[in-house]
Amino acid sequence: MKRALTIQDISCVGQCSITVALPIISAMGVECAIIPTAVLSTHTGGFKGFTFHDLSEDIPKITSHWKKENLEFGGVYTGYLGSPEQALMIEDFINEFKPPLVFIDPVMGDQGKLYTGFDHRIVDAMVRLSKNADIIVPNLTEATFMLGEEFKKPGEYDEKYIKETLQKLCGLGAKTAAVTGVMYDGKTQGVVGYNSVTGEYTEYFSENLPLSCHGTGDVFSSTMFGALMLGKTLYESMKIAVENTVNCIRHTMDDKDHWYGVKFEECIPDLVKML
Repeated sequence: MKRALTIQDISCVGQCSITVALPIISAMGVECAIIPTAVLSTHTGGFKGFTFHDLSEDIPKITSHWKKENLEFGGVYTGYLGSPEQALMIEDFINEFKPPLVFIDPVMGDQGKLYTGFDHRIVDAMVRLSKNADIIVPNLTEATFMLGEEFKKPGEYDEKYIKETLQKLCGLGAKTAAVTGVMYDGKTQGVVGYNSVTGEYTEYFSENLPLSCHGTGDVFSSTMFGALMLGKTLYESMKIAVENTVNCIRHTMDDKDHWYGVKFEECIPDLVKML
């Protein structure tokens, strides 16, 4: 069994970050180790008065212990960081352990805005971290912040713009970039990828459901990373990740009380059948 590592926060309630990544990656048949970047009582979207505890001091201690134990990881997947300084710690980890797959989800914003508690420093940190990546998977908000450009809503961009954005993202250092949440016609939504080594573009679209849910980016990235760890191609990994995300939204649509995340647990059996 391959061993992977995910580095992101623990939001104790809210179905995001590690509480999504660990069960999904594990269910896909990949051993999943974790390094928590912070502990929050809930995620930051919609909840008020949440608690936040930065775990930066623990990251070097954990990695030092692992090095003494001669542990190895087939891939590392990073998400929400507790502070910009953690990007440097993760960079040190990557240089020390040299995992074959470095998957960076530069979690920092959506809908044209940064998440609560973030400023330009997190953007600079994600740009620096992306230089170490085999693949980065920002949404359009995160991509435009990383490139220092103006955010464009669906209807304000076309295929040419997305391809140019992907080329610029790879120009930051990543070998492959994939932008999520791409909508050209309003009827479908998906992901478009670009491999800067081969010059190939890859895309996969599915039904655009009339519901925006917290945590879908984490579901997508966890699934895509897990699929890549299993040796799936970029297209296969994107397809599995999109379809699993859409399925999770479908399972949540009729429950108005479940506004804080998606019912990904109900969809794990379907996900396993896709592999």
